[in-house]
Parts: sequence; C-alpha cells; structure tokens
Amino acid sequence: MPELSASLYNSPFLKACRREPTPVTPIWLMRQAGRYMPEYRAIRSKVGFLELCKTPELATQVTVEAAEILGVDAAILFADILLILEPLGFDLEFTKGEGPAIHNPIRAAADVDRVNVVENLDDLSYVFEALRQIRRALPSDLPLIGFAGAPFTLACYAIEGGGSRNYEKAKTFMHTDQGAWDSLMSRLVDATVMYLNAQAEAGAQVLQIFDSWVGQLSPTDYRRYVLPHMRRLFQSLTPGVPTIHFGTDTGSLLELQRDAGGDVIGLDFRVELNHAWKRLGDQVAVQGNLDPTILFAPPAEIKQHAERILREANGQPGHIFNLGHGILPGTPVDHVRGLIDLVHNHSFSRDLEPI
Repeated sequence: MPELSASLYNSPFLKACRREPTPVTPIWLMRQAGRYMPEYRAIRSKVGFLELCKTPELATQVTVEAAEILGVDAAILFADILLILEPLGFDLEFTKGEGPAIHNPIRAAADVDRVNVVENLDDLSYVFEALRQIRRALPSDLPLIGFAGAPFTLACYAIEGGGSRNYEKAKTFMHTDQGAWDSLMSRLVDATVMYLNAQAEAGAQVLQIFDSWVGQLSPTDYRRYVLPHMRRLFQSLTPGVPTIHFGTDTGSLLELQRDAGGDVIGLDFRVELNHAWKRLGDQVAVQGNLDPTILFAPPAEIKQHAERILREANGQPGHIFNLGHGILPGTPVDHVRGLIDLVHNHSFSRDLEPI
C-alpha cells in the first residue's frame, strides 16, 4: 500500500474512519457520480455503462467531476460491483432500462465447478488504471474510496441471473447444498480479496464492501451462510487500510455485521443512528444515514432531517455522514450541494444540542 501523505492521513474522512475527532462531520454520498448530474448524463449519452466503467479516462472524469462539484470529503471510484464477475467466468451485460443481466447463471451445484479460480486480475486492469489516474487528478488531501460487492450479493446475482424481488433461486441454492454454496462463496471471497487489495495498491485509501442484498437473510442464516466468509474476507485485506461494511435493510444483522468485520459500519435509513451505534458499540465508526428520497423535499425539510441525524451522532468521533443508500436519479443537484454545506457548517460540536 502506498504511504499516505500527512494531509491525506489527517483528512476529516480518514480521521473519522479511525474514530478520531474531526473539525466538521465528513460527508460523501453513495452514487455521487450518477444520473442526477447533467455532466454525467452528457457522457452517458455517448457511451454505454460498461464502456464508461472500462474506459479509465472517462471513469476518472466522472469521479473527479462529482467530487469537485459537490465539495465532498471523499471521492469514490466510478465502477460497478458486478465487474468482478467477468474474470470469474460470467457473461455480464447491462441492458438498457433493465439493469444487469448474467446470461450463464449458476442454477445447480455442478455449475460452481465452472466458476474460475481467479489467479490474476488482468481482466480488471482498467479498474486499477482508473484508480491511478483518479488519485493523480484529485486534490492531494482528498481520500479515494475503492469498493467491491460482498460475496453474498455477488452470489445472488450469479444465481438469480440479475435483479430479484424474493431471491428464491439464490436462497433455494443456499439451503439445498451448503457444500456447493460454501465453495461458491470461497471462490468469491478469494477473488474479492485480491481485487480489493489491488485497489489499495493502485491508490484507494479506503475500501467499502457493498452487501446490498444481505438484508434479505435472517440472523440465523447470516450466521451460518455468510458470517464465516465475510470474516475471512475482512481478515485477508491489507492491514492499515480502513474498511466500510455496508448493507441495506440490515437492522436485524448489525451486530453480526460488526462481528464479520469493518472499521466503519454503514447504516441504511431504516434505523435510528444513535440506537444502531449503541448496539454496535464504540469500537466501530458508523456511516449514514439520510433517506435518499428526502433530497427531493424542500430545503427546510432536508435541513430538519439532516440535523436530526447530526444530533443522533451526538458529536461522537467516528460519524461519517452519508445517505442510507445511493443518490436517486432526478435528485436536484442544488439540494445535494445544500446538504453537504449544511453538514459542514452545522456539525454537532458547534451548533446542535443532543437528543
């Protein structure tokens, strides 16, 4: 891992990841480079989504542009969690209006044998080149976040063949043959560890693991089918690189996620931040957790909800302000910028009384 400059190490975002006091509450937003931005839409009108992901110059442009326009405390690599499925042997396509489609999904235990054991990441070299270019283009004191999908969420996509409402194919596979499930998860963990460590080497200061679908599991199933694999993943990452463990609809799984690993636990908007942090304990930082739909509301309403979250954080070191999920298409850009200014200007230590 490249050595950090003093300005990067002491940035508000990295200090919050380490649960150190910060002069303001740091904020970045999931999908901060996305369809709500005219600059992004202009690029997407000329290139497809996968082409954008696979062209380092364009990925650099949308990543850096979003960070500059918004004034956030961290940039995040423009990519997609499913890119790693290609070197694993899956035929991935992003269809217009339909989202991702995997044309050779896993449907039986024997199909796991055709999942590649990834020995190198040459097929993802464009990701690492983008990271190097982004790091050079960003201000020297602005951290860069790399990321990957968590093995459970990747497994669901690989088995379902795309998005799902009930995850019946993935869950049936999981419950029918635990040996095949563990074998698939093991291959996904190995590839993801290699991928994330290479991102850190290429220029990412923080790594976020997105477990977007894990909230569909009961605590019993998480403990049995996911926790051992996530624990091995986190334990295998490069020491000293802060990690963020994020999932959606995970109010029943927070303690298990903490036990699995992560310096920062991402909270979605379905939990109250102060209660969730109390459950997690003070040995982890937290990230979150404004409902993204609030950004469509009038500024006064946005202010009310943002200040509530700041009061819930209560000035405790280790709070990173974010949404409970990604910015939605159609969100007014000036509302996003207003939120960021509000968080920077109204951190608890100066303005707010605790709840």
